[in-house]
Amino acid sequence: MEALQFFIASVTAAGFGIAIAAFGCGIGQGMGLKAAVEGVARNPESSAKVTVTMLIGLAMIESLCIYALVVSLILIYAHPQAAAIAELFAK
Repeated sequence: MEALQFFIASVTAAGFGIAIAAFGCGIGQGMGLKAAVEGVARNPESSAKVTVTMLIGLAMIESLCIYALVVSLILIYAHPQAAAIAELFAK
């Protein structure tokens, strides 16, 4: 029973973690895209440089969300009581 409570806490923490990470990454990407569009609107000749820099920045921001996903999956699937949880669900 203790293993099941730990599993429930892990799943809850993973859910909140990925939700907060996705929210933060979405806000960051929106702000970056907004600044890039404003920059191109002010100086259309620099659109190639701004676009390349923006895409690199968006990839870096997205990698943070992927790291949060990896941590969430580790919380769900690679915890110390994995064997005990498997026994509970096998019954």
